[in-house]
Amino acid sequence: MTVEFGVLGSVEAEVDGRSAKLGHTRQRGVLAVLAVDLNRTVTTDQLVDRVWGDRPPRQAVSTLRGYLSRLRQALAGTREAAIARQPGGYALTTADTVSVDLHGFRHLLTRARATDDDIRAAALFEQALRLWRAEPFATLDTPWFNALRDTLVQERHAADLDLVDLRLRLGRHATLPAELSARAEAHPLDERLAGQLMLALHRCGRSAEALDHYHRTRGRLVRELGIDPGKALRDIQSAILRPAAVPTSAPAPRPSAPPLAPVAQLPLSVAAFTGRATELARLDELLPADTGTATGTGTGTGTGTGTATVPRPTVVVSVISGTAGVGKTALAVHWAHRVRHAFPDGQLYVNLRGFDPGGPAVDTADAVRGFLNALGVPPDRVPSGLQAQAGLYRGLLAGRRVLVLLDNARDAQQVRPLLPGAPGCVALVTSRHHLAGLAATEGARLLAVDLLAPDQARSLLAARLGLRRTAAEPGAVDEIVTRCAGLPLALAITAARAAAQPHLPLTALADELRRAEGRLDALDGGDPASRLRAVLSTSYQALSPDAARLFRLLGLHPGPDITLPAAASLAGLPRSRTGALLTELTRGSLLTQHVPGRYACHDLLRVHATELVTAHDSDDGRRSAVHRTLDHYLHTAHAADALLTCTRDPIVLPPAHPGTTPEELTGHRGALAWFSAEQAVLLGAVGRSPAGFDTHTWQLASTLITFLDRTGHWPALNTALTTALRAAQRQDDRSGQATSHRGLGFVGSRLGHPDAQYHYTRARDLFGELGDRSGQARVHQELGRISLGEGHFDEALAHARQALAHYRAARNRGGEAVALNHVGRYRARLGDHRRALADCRRALALAEETEDLDGQAYAWDALGYIHHHLGEDAHAVDCYRTALELFRRTGDRYHEAGSSADLGDAHHAAADLEAAHRAWARALTLFDELGHPKAAALRSRISTLDGLPADTPVTART
Repeated sequence: MTVEFGVLGSVEAEVDGRSAKLGHTRQRGVLAVLAVDLNRTVTTDQLVDRVWGDRPPRQAVSTLRGYLSRLRQALAGTREAAIARQPGGYALTTADTVSVDLHGFRHLLTRARATDDDIRAAALFEQALRLWRAEPFATLDTPWFNALRDTLVQERHAADLDLVDLRLRLGRHATLPAELSARAEAHPLDERLAGQLMLALHRCGRSAEALDHYHRTRGRLVRELGIDPGKALRDIQSAILRPAAVPTSAPAPRPSAPPLAPVAQLPLSVAAFTGRATELARLDELLPADTGTATGTGTGTGTGTGTATVPRPTVVVSVISGTAGVGKTALAVHWAHRVRHAFPDGQLYVNLRGFDPGGPAVDTADAVRGFLNALGVPPDRVPSGLQAQAGLYRGLLAGRRVLVLLDNARDAQQVRPLLPGAPGCVALVTSRHHLAGLAATEGARLLAVDLLAPDQARSLLAARLGLRRTAAEPGAVDEIVTRCAGLPLALAITAARAAAQPHLPLTALADELRRAEGRLDALDGGDPASRLRAVLSTSYQALSPDAARLFRLLGLHPGPDITLPAAASLAGLPRSRTGALLTELTRGSLLTQHVPGRYACHDLLRVHATELVTAHDSDDGRRSAVHRTLDHYLHTAHAADALLTCTRDPIVLPPAHPGTTPEELTGHRGALAWFSAEQAVLLGAVGRSPAGFDTHTWQLASTLITFLDRTGHWPALNTALTTALRAAQRQDDRSGQATSHRGLGFVGSRLGHPDAQYHYTRARDLFGELGDRSGQARVHQELGRISLGEGHFDEALAHARQALAHYRAARNRGGEAVALNHVGRYRARLGDHRRALADCRRALALAEETEDLDGQAYAWDALGYIHHHLGEDAHAVDCYRTALELFRRTGDRYHEAGSSADLGDAHHAAADLEAAHRAWARALTLFDELGHPKAAALRSRISTLDGLPADTPVTART
């Protein structure tokens, strides 16, 4: 009996041509995970994590066993495939890997790219692409499936482009323009695709259209990325202008990707780096084939003809693993600096903080957004959702040579979305774990870093202290090497202590290490961390009293890093004095200034600081330091939030604790920059506030709502507000509960959580008990939006009227403008356009009176909608254009997309088809980048532009 499995679409299995009954979505998800890792063991923990993400059921393992049992029954009767129990997990075993369409797809692509026969290659590409039925893993929505889906979509896009290159080479260009035009609408910044479309148009005798597409592409690149087209695309334009230069059957030039913004994120290399010659040689093997090491000796294995280079078939990934403090980061950063010349398009770096005891690991979505920012993508051009953001990131790196250094990774899942997706790039990962999963699925090369050998450790000390000094006391050096157990971090700290005291005999340091008692708890089996406490203690004891106190207090800070103003509040000292202490700690290697103005310490140093502050500082002293720190962030965040939005009823804060020095921010940009820099610290402060600071927890979380919403960090906001709600409930703080429920309803509606309605209802009841009319109003306006989205227009209007009544009772003019606009929009949906027009005009006047740009934008958008449905399309166009200008100023990309779509409707009704096409194309681009399902309907509308009635709505916006 033959068995075939499909994941490139819905998850399916066929046994002898008949569809197997695989059960519900979660059960199909289990089969999909096993099919992806075909013939390899998937652990039980991996299955639970991949199938349920961060929301596993209480009895996940027993539930999983039930799913596996039913899947075995579905596949019963065939010997071609089986779900086998393996040590530690399960495996789907088959004799033929291509029985899974995913593996068949990749197998065909490999064969296509390996053959020199263009006709054969094109047939193989076409066969591979026919395996796709729809989006992979349809209906499965967990971080693991989403990340893999994005990778597969990128692989399909690359295969599409490769096939087009072959068709152009084979002279099969006649049918390409229509296909490529639609694809270019979806990928308007893809220069390779633009070049293919231009060549196809030119060879079909449509050179004017080809040149017109070039100018449109160039204009978009300039407007949206601030760059000009790359040389290859310019060359195609020039060749089209000289027809003889473009043979009709010659291979089409491959356009290069647009140039990146200058990227050079590598941290400073370790001074006097020594040893690791074997490891460096292994890393040199990662270099692309046509490059060499810093000395010019290439170690790649690729071959080429003339000056051309044969690219590697996939991205090169390497994982440096080893125990804490063994020098993984130092090795990676040193090598990265050594081979920078091999990566002319730049170097990206992020510390993922996978094993930071002072705080959670960096969210992968935040890391992707950081890379997009570094690559020069404007904030308003970043799509929502990790999948879309990772796709944009990989697209920007396509066709380039970039080194991506992912430091201190927690696990393979944290890393995968950050890996480039095209040849020419190298990803270097450091982690305490081996990350064997990356070797299995991404072909990563694993490099384990061990402790330094005694001679390497001596060389490190000699490089730091000078050969004369170490040669003068060889016995002391041997003792230090022994006591540091070959751990580079311990050796570096000891060397820094000795360098700071040039007249101190090394024998004295060796004696101190020998006599020191106490141990740091081992972080991993076999980790020689017990020697590290002695090293840290000797460095700590050499500090001045104030510097020692500041170092201890750093153990109370949420991390991952701290600024001078925050450190001053932590210590309760003037900033000038705190700056001097930070300098002392940096010189003693107890802190590093990893970016200008931000200080961090190694995770083991943080553990040591925590132990010291517990042992040496009183309960009152520790509590006061925590109070000052939380007040520093709360009062600064409160002020920053007020700068970002017209806060209508801000939380009233008590005076800051004595010794606290909140930061003074100026303007919208200053507030946004501060939030961006402190985001990880603020989320850490919310997540790890100690007992007795519950009010700080919910108030600080509430100040983050506007910033995290505008930047699309909804999962992080949801986590913070969940913590805030628990904190308010512990204190029976009704105001805190109401505010947190309202925030959870808001972010839940953004994320599509089914409990958003519950949170809004609970917030409404609590605000009612408190007599908070503005709070009740805001909840009603959000409930109205939910009712509108469900098509309950009468119910939405009732909510809007209640919101209006509450705002008026509270004498809240800004809120009244918002509620009036909702009343008008919902009346328009019910067909009462004249009264709706009056409501929205009053809303606009109030929004202008209160200088609320958001309110003005929504009012103009609503007026455009009403005029359009009254048949006054010229007025509608003017209103939509004004709304669009305001939405761009406020960075509201979702509503900009909706207004662009509606503007297209108004142009279409006025028979201006060219303007309609432009507006709809802009809306489609935005919806695609946001990953919004409205993109599909709009794409269909554009493709049948002339066949639809003028009054057909593009979207049913909520």
